[in-house]
Amino acid sequence: MQQKIVEFTNLLRKAGVRVSVAEALDAFMALDELSLDDRELFKDAMRTTMVKRSDDIPTYDRLFDVFWSGFHDLLRAQLAQAVSGLGGDFDLDELLERLREVLENMDVDLSDLAQSLLGMDANRIEQLIRQAGEAAGVEGIQNMLQIGFFSRRMLEQMNFEGAAGELRELLEQLREEGFPEERLQQLAQLLRAMQDALRRAVRGFTELELDQQNHDYLERFRRESLAEKSFYNLTEEDIRKMREVVERLAQKLKAVVSMRRRRQRKGKFDLKQTMRRNLGHGGLPFELVFRQRKREKPKLMILCDISSSVSNVCRFMLQFTYSLQTAFTKIRSFVFVAELGEVTSLFRDNDVYNAIDQAMDGGDVINPYTRSNFGMAFFTFWRDYLAAVDHRTTVVVIGDARNNYNDPRAWCLREVQKKARNVIWINPESPGAWGFGDSVMDKYLPYCDLAEECRNLKQLSRMVDRIVL
Repeated sequence: MQQKIVEFTNLLRKAGVRVSVAEALDAFMALDELSLDDRELFKDAMRTTMVKRSDDIPTYDRLFDVFWSGFHDLLRAQLAQAVSGLGGDFDLDELLERLREVLENMDVDLSDLAQSLLGMDANRIEQLIRQAGEAAGVEGIQNMLQIGFFSRRMLEQMNFEGAAGELRELLEQLREEGFPEERLQQLAQLLRAMQDALRRAVRGFTELELDQQNHDYLERFRRESLAEKSFYNLTEEDIRKMREVVERLAQKLKAVVSMRRRRQRKGKFDLKQTMRRNLGHGGLPFELVFRQRKREKPKLMILCDISSSVSNVCRFMLQFTYSLQTAFTKIRSFVFVAELGEVTSLFRDNDVYNAIDQAMDGGDVINPYTRSNFGMAFFTFWRDYLAAVDHRTTVVVIGDARNNYNDPRAWCLREVQKKARNVIWINPESPGAWGFGDSVMDKYLPYCDLAEECRNLKQLSRMVDRIVL
């Protein structure tokens, strides 16, 4: 059992779940205090000792079912399906009892597999399949195209064709012994169903092995597919799945800012003053001198368009904004459609989903059910919040710049840029659409230090890289 725990621990690590040696030892100790007969208790005990983050629970649950009981349940389901398909007038118990009576008086030499199929011994069949999988090297499976290949190799290792031949010969011997023809036909039907169930079970075992061995690859493939999915097409479930990635992006920004602060505290090495101070040591730099810099904490102000035309986009961007809010201390968040209102307190006082829902409803500060008017929103920001912008402030605008042919009031953004450290625009539309139709992005571009298309997670990651460099 300890070997199985080690294998399961390695599987979790391969799938990205961080399990330390100490936690694996805790799992061993937990086994001494509980019964393995209670599957749910065993599963909960392993989860308690091995999983630290709530985001890893779905991965743990899936791998636990695959590793500990996935094939066990699948095999028994296949055997039950084989029996249920025989028909309601099929008396299985009577048939097997009659068969046992006849076989006691016959000299029959059957292989393990043939005996297991004849006796419907699920435990022995499972052992034989697992042994065949090990002998066939199924743990080396890498992709779906190999499922058929390894399934055939496993059947060959079990000598499936030989066992099937033995059972056909047995039927002929039973006929010669005077076994009733009706019962003989029922037995033949049962054995065919068992053999079909065995084939399906072997293929199912191979598929589970692929899922188990390549769980990290499949999860990485899913994440990469999600990273390239347009924000416009995101579902609520997609947005929830992206939460961890978004938090990592926010932490990346925080880490860079923290590193810059540490450098500012220490200062820059001053070669001239170091040489001057160490003249008494013959020029040997025993004492290092650093130029001290004035510490200036950066500030961030985020303006997010929540109009209906970009509802999916802004829900994701608000999640990104929320993550930034938890990673930084000096952040102010605003939402707008035509009116502009501050929602910093919503993100500070609520969990992410409640905060986003309230922000999408305007946070009781704006009317979200109107037509977009970037000019009006920028004018409000210039009038009411420009005093809070200084040379330490980075202003981030998230929106498509679709202004419904209203006055863009680009001069407001120009005034903001004059005072701010940077103005960054994140636009979910392709640059080819900027300035066409009711888009006024071309009017705002001269007053942006950085403006990028950002319609999926991969593009957002690249933009974060550009911001922090």
